[in-house]
Amino acid sequence: MIVVTGAAGFIGSYIVGKLNREGFKDIVLVDKYDDPLKFQNYQNKAYAEMVDRDNFFDWLSVNEKFVQIIIHMGARTDTVGQEPEIYQKLNLDYSQKIWNACIQYGLPLIYASSASTYGDGHLGFDDDESLISKLQPLNLYAQSKHDFDRWALEQKEQPYFWTGLKFFNVFGPNEYHKERMASVIFQAFNTISETGHMGLFRSHHPDIRDGEQARDFIYVEDIAKVILFFMNNRKNSGIYNVGTGEARTYLSLTKAVFKSMKLNESIGFIDTPEDLRGKYQYYTCANIQKLRKIGYSEPFYSLEDGVDDYIANYLTPGVRY
Repeated sequence: MIVVTGAAGFIGSYIVGKLNREGFKDIVLVDKYDDPLKFQNYQNKAYAEMVDRDNFFDWLSVNEKFVQIIIHMGARTDTVGQEPEIYQKLNLDYSQKIWNACIQYGLPLIYASSASTYGDGHLGFDDDESLISKLQPLNLYAQSKHDFDRWALEQKEQPYFWTGLKFFNVFGPNEYHKERMASVIFQAFNTISETGHMGLFRSHHPDIRDGEQARDFIYVEDIAKVILFFMNNRKNSGIYNVGTGEARTYLSLTKAVFKSMKLNESIGFIDTPEDLRGKYQYYTCANIQKLRKIGYSEPFYSLEDGVDDYIANYLTPGVRY
């Protein structure tokens, strides 16, 4: 059995779909199944069992002999939330329990970290583990991910194989439920479909022009490929960046959306909401040399190719992966 936590969410459900396409059907889905907007993310998946997040560790104590690996994608992902106890419970404490269970039962672990842990980027975006303790995240979500990364690196006792993957700006199918936290591609498609126009956040940084905020945008298909690589090559434990290694502007992204939709561009600028301004990353770009050095050689989708695939095959027809 392959356990996937967060299996009803964006990345988790996509991974389950990818595993299905690779021939894996003995999959255990772990999540809190209380959001009807997520229902379609797992409705048509092949799996062995659904387990409530709160019952998972009791389930694992009975079924651990049948489990081959845990892919831990579950988390509270809201970057503007103001409830530290929830991030502590779901992102740190729960992840620590999964880590310790993997040690107890001899299981490998792949878990999701985040590029948000790099904060404003003044220390760069290098996944050198000796630098991780110096990072300064900008919000509670990022801090909780950072706290678990630091904790994992400090542990003398570790799963026989483990890897934490710092995902950069992921976009792709199955994010329909994420509302404000959905990718700009998703939001742009819907806004342009309704109005024919897209308003991007104005820059509040004196050195960066409006629309020139840049991120390392990575298509979720590439995330799934990296996870399969680690699932099939259980060595070189540690923390790795997972991005394309190229930063692209929000203006370029929005132009790509208009082009994919075969519409004339109409782009304006609006003030960044006050609750985001102090927590906003103006630039991210993954250093992926560490991932390349251990043998991951697959090319990444370009921004344009990812946007084209997402819009043509998922957003326009309104289907899930």
